[in-house]
Amino acid sequence: MAYNIVTIAGSLRKESFSLKIANALAKLAPASLKLEVITPAGISLFNQDLEGAPPADWLAFREKLQKSDGVIFVTPEYNRAIPGVLKNAIDVASRPYGKSSFNGKPVGIISNSPSPLGGVSAAKTLQTILPGIAGPILQQPEAYLNAVGDAFDADGNLVKDSLKPVLQAYIDAFAVHVAKHHG
Repeated sequence: MAYNIVTIAGSLRKESFSLKIANALAKLAPASLKLEVITPAGISLFNQDLEGAPPADWLAFREKLQKSDGVIFVTPEYNRAIPGVLKNAIDVASRPYGKSSFNGKPVGIISNSPSPLGGVSAAKTLQTILPGIAGPILQQPEAYLNAVGDAFDADGNLVKDSLKPVLQAYIDAFAVHVAKHHG
């Protein structure tokens, strides 16, 4: 039996590096994990006034997370933080208060950037936001992927040899993390 992992690529851009990295992770995942790659596209803006009758897109997103066995965030860095659409998705999923759809789910965080810093500020933002609304965050290995601008070919395939072992080590460690918390 494989654990179902929702993998949220935190960008709306069609050719986003986050989406390409998430898809590469899905291909590298061991048989114990089945990754479903999604983006925050289509999740309407959070407004607590709508909690009495939540929009259908909120309910569908929450249900997808609730049925999962874990969550991996793959995020770019926008202005030293996560993209607004990703924060909105987290806000939607974490509500109503005390009933977070991330509750108890093992979590992985991968940040990325074409710049030398690898989106470390975005990852640190998630590490600040998630405790209290999510389950245990994988602590090691950390994954701040830099210089990803040339990591993929025109078809979105991972071609940067130096990145493959990093992603493989991460997804293998995440598989152990998930099994540990479901075992």
